[in-house]
Amino acid sequence: MQNPNTLWIKHPLATLDAACAGGVVVQGNTIAELVPAGGTPAMAVDEVFDASGHVLLPGLINAHHHFYQTLTRAHPVALNKALFSWLVSLYPVWARLHPEMVEVSTQLALSELLLSGCTTASDHHYLFPAGLEDAIDMQMAQAHRLGVRVHLTRGSMSLGKEQGGLPPQSTVQSEDAILADSERLIRRYHDHGEGAMTRVALAPCSPFSVSTELMRASASLAGHHGVQLHTHLAETHDETEFCLKMFGMRPVDYLESVGWLSNRVWLAHGIHFNDDEIIRLGKAGVGIAHCPSSNMLLASGQCPTLDLETAGCPVGIGVDGSASNDGSNMIMEVRQALLLQRLRYGAEKITHQKVIGWATRGSAACLGRNDIGEIAVGKQADLALFRLDDIQFAGAGDPLAALILCGAYRADEVMVAGRWRVRNRHIEGLDLDRLKARQRELAAILR
Repeated sequence: MQNPNTLWIKHPLATLDAACAGGVVVQGNTIAELVPAGGTPAMAVDEVFDASGHVLLPGLINAHHHFYQTLTRAHPVALNKALFSWLVSLYPVWARLHPEMVEVSTQLALSELLLSGCTTASDHHYLFPAGLEDAIDMQMAQAHRLGVRVHLTRGSMSLGKEQGGLPPQSTVQSEDAILADSERLIRRYHDHGEGAMTRVALAPCSPFSVSTELMRASASLAGHHGVQLHTHLAETHDETEFCLKMFGMRPVDYLESVGWLSNRVWLAHGIHFNDDEIIRLGKAGVGIAHCPSSNMLLASGQCPTLDLETAGCPVGIGVDGSASNDGSNMIMEVRQALLLQRLRYGAEKITHQKVIGWATRGSAACLGRNDIGEIAVGKQADLALFRLDDIQFAGAGDPLAALILCGAYRADEVMVAGRWRVRNRHIEGLDLDRLKARQRELAAILR
């Protein structure tokens, strides 16, 4: 009997894997069959999508972001500054966030990601001033509304200026409050199962904004519940100097001292490691979310991606906060990764296939998942399809290479868990013009 929920995405223009050159069959929320070039499905299908004009990719996976920062893109107080002075300038601005700002900025960031071919997004939210105690709940509601797969991290800051940290006191919380809310969120939202749409990770913000005790307690709580851990690490030389002054050790040594050197951990940035630290990180299986645009905009440096991969670290890609990238476009971030990493490793080692792999399988591995990030039978039907009919593609040869080299900006069709979420470059059921207008109004309040 024919399954009424079976779709053949037929004969794509190009794919990453020749095994699905004839397309894929989606049944329910998973991939049921790969069709070889020129072939037809072995199983019965009741619907066909003609993909002959589309490049077909696994849905892109954003391994690091700060959704709320879409409200402070190109903010006047933060222009032309390196990380520490950039943060000090923006912390007081972010301290003025209110619930609607979190809701709208989350919806806008997820929409921008979806439109760029992203099907799974991780967010690192660490700001909980008075009135925003339920910020993660607000984000979960918006992700459910848009049908995006999310790994939301319960961030935290407990080390304010009075304790020698960078954040103002109004943005930090007590450790008891942080841990209690972390456990509440895990119990309420974390889905350990295959195909999970919502997962929670614990994410003390950085060594310069949380205490050693909170780092240890977060690791213990995450281990008890079997969830991932996330933080910023080794982003700048200033951070290394802070760790040496505050803790008497370098960032990776500090990470090990608080029980974070494990394959349940993925780090944002991971730029300033020495050779020994790379070996230790790889041996432990620590993941690295490479954030090329942010690293360039803040002049932080270049992540040693290939060295980390060779050592055993999963490497993924994150757009980082829109205030340090000024965009949430995942396919553009893939191109940035190619360009920045070619400066370090050369053109032959950093290929378009390599960077797409970071943004799919690599990011999935950082998040501790093996059910997303690739087009294979039994994997989740998270797919992004891109047409090459915009002006920048005119005259392009290899379609898969052109997607990255010529600067794809927007996906035409995006599927999450077998459901179309973007059709013909529009998000199903969303008034994007209205959303953008409200975002502009809220952003103006913060200037």
